[in-house]
Amino acid sequence: MNRLLVAPLALLLAASASSQDHDDHGQPPVKAPFAGLDTVCVNDWWNRPPSKIVDTRVPRDQVICFGIYTVHGGVLKLSAQLFPLYPAETREVRLELKRDGEWQQVATAEVNDLGWSALFRIAGWDSTQDVDYRLRHGERATFQGRIRKDPTGDVVTMCALSCNSNRDRGDRASYVRNINHQDPDLVFFAGDQSYDHKEHTAAWLAFGLQFRDVFRDRPCVTIPDDHDIGQPNVWGESGKVSTLPGCADGGYAFDKDYVRMVERCQTAHLPDPFDPTPIGQGIGVYYTSLIVGGVDFAIVEDRKFKSGPAGKIPQQGPRPDHITDPAYDPRSIDLPELVLLGERQLHFLDVWGEQRDGVAMKAVLSQTGFCGGAHLHGSKDNRLHGDLDSNGWPQRGRDEALRRIAAAHAVHIAGDQHLATLVKHGIDDFRDGPWAFVVPAIVNSIYSRWWWPENGAAGGGHDPEDLLPWTGDYRDGFGNRITMYAYANPETPSHGSGYGRVLFDKRAGKVTFECWPRGVDVTKAGAPQFVGWPRTVTID
Repeated sequence: MNRLLVAPLALLLAASASSQDHDDHGQPPVKAPFAGLDTVCVNDWWNRPPSKIVDTRVPRDQVICFGIYTVHGGVLKLSAQLFPLYPAETREVRLELKRDGEWQQVATAEVNDLGWSALFRIAGWDSTQDVDYRLRHGERATFQGRIRKDPTGDVVTMCALSCNSNRDRGDRASYVRNINHQDPDLVFFAGDQSYDHKEHTAAWLAFGLQFRDVFRDRPCVTIPDDHDIGQPNVWGESGKVSTLPGCADGGYAFDKDYVRMVERCQTAHLPDPFDPTPIGQGIGVYYTSLIVGGVDFAIVEDRKFKSGPAGKIPQQGPRPDHITDPAYDPRSIDLPELVLLGERQLHFLDVWGEQRDGVAMKAVLSQTGFCGGAHLHGSKDNRLHGDLDSNGWPQRGRDEALRRIAAAHAVHIAGDQHLATLVKHGIDDFRDGPWAFVVPAIVNSIYSRWWWPENGAAGGGHDPEDLLPWTGDYRDGFGNRITMYAYANPETPSHGSGYGRVLFDKRAGKVTFECWPRGVDVTKAGAPQFVGWPRTVTID
């Protein structure tokens, strides 16, 4: 028998393309506008060696990797994420809904050759019922999920995750099992879904394969952070071009089209932006709000407008963003011209905070925390007195953001730091600011952090009943007031991985913060959380 007759179709297509530098219809690939980026998935991707990130040569009935969606204000926004397509394959994706037991096509969308995603936007959505959806491509490729009805119970739940390091390229079966068992109404990924800096599409596909069974049938918020756009850190400075290694001068290091592609793939399914005006280089924005079950979530971009430190403040250590001098004056780096959220987002928070129609509780979602919530970085012998990558700096911008979150009676939920913490912020006095929960890393083996006060003393107001020794009132390295209630120091670099769960009890006006280790099976009775959790607080 001819061996080609039994070869997988994907291999036949790849072999044909490889031998001719185009597919069997003679069409050349679309040329990417950037060089050296996303090489696994652009140009003649089928000629590339197999990638350790993800296998792009999937059978053509599996070319739709996942769908991801939100519903807000009667509008469904759903992104279809595909594996790379061959030049002759259709770029049309079809959306079908199951009504009265029958699949009905309701829309088509065009796949973008950069990032291989397509967006559906359906107005007039009825959120009072569950609706099964099906994405289709060509004759055989499908992906199926469910658009959930808006929850009507007293308690709305959300699971929050961040930092999906490529040090572990395995599956995320324990996370999927646990989260699906807990059955949250919303899932939030706070950033660093990708750590393959120059290969976002491949890494985004790998992330989708890991977590699609979590968000195929519930709304999901994903926001990109520094590693997603290919940087070790990001201070966006309204879209300027960064020229320093490490990007501490502010701005974006990689091509604007690459950055726009990353943000489109990760955020196009979010509700429409509050103000869609692009920043520099034509890079878009996505800050917006999402109401789920009467809980109003503000989604902010805490890095996009933020000032970079290099050249603006005195350098206090070997890097522009790391302060290692214990005698430095925090006031010397708190300059009035420095920006954190920026005026546009502060205005958004002002407007959002006043909106109460159909809203029982509020929360702010962002990439990182608004304080220096860790002392040791990377190893136990590396103490930083200030990490300018955190939103504890610039201090004035931090205070302005927290005043608005507090005025909205909102809690704050973020990721990025790898170290799980629960704090009550102080602005003018201790504990006059909002509650803030920074969730642990999905994979915590690349860069651990520890809460480890230098004098080893408990903070003011420490509760002797606490199982954790270093709780209470502290000043962080920038002089900001924080009250530490819980932290999850990793016992070893591989420990400290996990995720957060937040329960909003609308009737009682209370929020419960839970923090679950990766290795725990929540389906078993008595499964333990990290020490210090859960904690229930009343929202004033």
